[in-house]
Amino acid sequence: MESENKTGVAEFLLLGFSEDAELQPVLFGLFLTVYLVTILGNLLIILAVSCDPHLHTPMYFFLSSLSLADIGFSSTTVLKMLLNIQAQSKSISYSGCLTQVGFVLFFAGVENFLLAAMAYDRCVAICHPLRYAVIMRPGFCSQLVLLSLTISVGDALLHSLMVLQLSFCRDLEIPQFFCDLAQVIKLACSDTLINTILMYVVTSLLGGVPLLGIIFSYIQIVSCVLRIPSAGGKYKAFSTCGCHLSVVALFYGTAFGVYISSALTHSSTDFAIASMMYTVVPPMLNPFIYSLRNRDMRGALRKLL
Repeated sequence: MESENKTGVAEFLLLGFSEDAELQPVLFGLFLTVYLVTILGNLLIILAVSCDPHLHTPMYFFLSSLSLADIGFSSTTVLKMLLNIQAQSKSISYSGCLTQVGFVLFFAGVENFLLAAMAYDRCVAICHPLRYAVIMRPGFCSQLVLLSLTISVGDALLHSLMVLQLSFCRDLEIPQFFCDLAQVIKLACSDTLINTILMYVVTSLLGGVPLLGIIFSYIQIVSCVLRIPSAGGKYKAFSTCGCHLSVVALFYGTAFGVYISSALTHSSTDFAIASMMYTVVPPMLNPFIYSLRNRDMRGALRKLL
């Protein structure tokens, strides 16, 4: 198989979901609807938090940051696919593919750390309510968000620069609707051992540490709630965590689903569908989870609308 040097690669081909010409208008309409719902829902969350003084708390500050990350995540993956369907093309330039890889890693990392920060916020609110205002002060919350941004930028730049060192073969078909880091590395003709090891080590660290933080926070929350004597107090404490738990389950559940599907299926269509559940569905559903299950958010949205 012929190979090209690092600068000679013109473009990659995103295979997407189907090559059937009759399905393309259906796919375009479906994903355009999903994208518009995602953008509108998350913008409403951001506007509601910004306009309602009652929501100027750490929990909703993290929520609005999560909505911004969801908008970026969805825009990074879905917009290029919509443009390709409209243009009846599957191509993405070499630089465009590397840029997309970087932004996907960045927004996924930001969401990961923000979910951990939100879990810590709920832990402090339930286990240390009298010290909540002192611990979760605005400056500290901003530092947590800035830390998540910094680490995610570093992760995205590291992997993107490592991919730049690879040379690629002529067969540059990616069985996805966006440039996925693992799939791009598989297409390389040069030695990818360092890239593969780095990908698994960094992903395990940056994915595992926040997840362990979330688990530890909820162990503390359950321990504190069980010491509350009244059933009403227990229900009230748990109810403040319901939305966050739903979002965590959706985010990590779909991520593990993509990992399992990549190991079990060899069908590009099945893998693309599994990846869609991780990259497209959670950003769309997160605003509904918080607006439907959170009384304060429902009130703020009613005032806004």
